[in-house]
Amino acid sequence: MQRASQRSDQDWTVEVSSTGAPRYHGFQACGVSRMNAERKTPSDLAHRLGERSRKRAEGQESSNIWRRETFTLPRAEARDKAREWFLKFPKAAYMTEIEFWRELADGRIEFTIRRLPSAD
Repeated sequence: MQRASQRSDQDWTVEVSSTGAPRYHGFQACGVSRMNAERKTPSDLAHRLGERSRKRAEGQESSNIWRRETFTLPRAEARDKAREWFLKFPKAAYMTEIEFWRELADGRIEFTIRRLPSAD
């Protein structure tokens, strides 16, 4: 590809070949659209982060991507339930894991399983 002309537009470069096809470098090459690239001042960033925090506080946006479920079962049933979850949501696809477990005074097991909602 031959460079016919090159111009810089703020933080990214547009290279035009001899065929007339533009080739973007910078934000476009990283997968960031031009519209998002234009909002890059510190006040814009602070505004976007503030909006995100406000939405999380109001419960409109979840900051946690994990699905968690807690069970309290006798030892044998707890083992069966964990096995069932690992069969239904394989670790390779859902990153399923026992996040927390403890044995209660009465011998029951309390545990929390977490997984990604890949196919929900």
